[in-house]
Amino acid sequence: MTSRRSFLCAASAPVAALAAPAQPVRAAILGTQHGHVVGKLKAMLDSPDYEVVGACEPDAVTRRMREQDSLFRGIRWMKEEELLGDPTIALVVVESRVWEAMPFGRKVIAAGKHLHLEKPPTHEMRSFAELVEEARRKKLLLQMGYIWRFHQGIQAAMEAARNGWLGEVYMMRGTINTDLAAEARQPLTRYKGGMMFELGCHQIDRAVDLWGRPKVVKSWLRHDTKFPDKLADNTLSVLEFDQGLAVIVSAGRMAGQSPHRSYELIGTEGSILIQPVEPGTRMRVTLREARGPYQAGAQDVEMPAQPRYVGDFRDLARALKNNQPLRYSYDYELLLQETVLRACQEI
Repeated sequence: MTSRRSFLCAASAPVAALAAPAQPVRAAILGTQHGHVVGKLKAMLDSPDYEVVGACEPDAVTRRMREQDSLFRGIRWMKEEELLGDPTIALVVVESRVWEAMPFGRKVIAAGKHLHLEKPPTHEMRSFAELVEEARRKKLLLQMGYIWRFHQGIQAAMEAARNGWLGEVYMMRGTINTDLAAEARQPLTRYKGGMMFELGCHQIDRAVDLWGRPKVVKSWLRHDTKFPDKLADNTLSVLEFDQGLAVIVSAGRMAGQSPHRSYELIGTEGSILIQPVEPGTRMRVTLREARGPYQAGAQDVEMPAQPRYVGDFRDLARALKNNQPLRYSYDYELLLQETVLRACQEI
């Protein structure tokens, strides 16, 4: 089977080579203060699907810092009105601080451009719903920046659940901690959900993708460190669905946090655990009986390292170039935002 697949791929290569290459998507970055901006810029620069036209950073101190980054060298710095007014720019990637995301996002949609918006976009529902509906009305793409939507291992685990290979899946467990110094905590203190808002949202995204709208959401948003602030830095959410429970943990102060991050699905006939989620090169599968591509018993499935953002921008380019919808719809983004805010006790 492997050799046949390789043969088919090789046989189709000359045909693909004869096709005229599609023009890259002209994109720009608005705001550069989010921690994901460097990775997303790299993903676009490395992709033949994109031409990064420029960037805009209103804060002079931050702009000077970014100018020293080798990745930004060669990137044209633009004023906001110049960027939004350029008719050749089709896509704007908003990588601002959280409280700037919605104002910038509204400007992008008002300018008639497609939008990639960082997560979580706001602690409000109404303003986000208005943004989504305006993008829908104008037939503009809106992609949210949740980091594990295209993670190969998580997708494989969800495929196993949907195909019944794990039996009746009754539990999802996810941990996503970090290790914040005092100054990094301050911007998050304005949000009631604290770490659940900032990081737990990524795991909530995976639960909603798997099971839809939860019937009940219960959260514990605690401050359990000695930092002299009010950040909810020890948080737990339990989402109850018809099928089972999603148990999500996010804390703000943990040494060795990255290897500890995990995603797990547990069913009556088996389970899949990915830990660490990044680089995510190994998936632990345990089954009572051989099912799908997996054998009976415990086994480690090796995967290539899982880079962030590559899959997201690949899906975005596909949708833009082929005039097709994104993998995650407007309605999905609305449901996810609602669920995140329920977990953060905002609604």
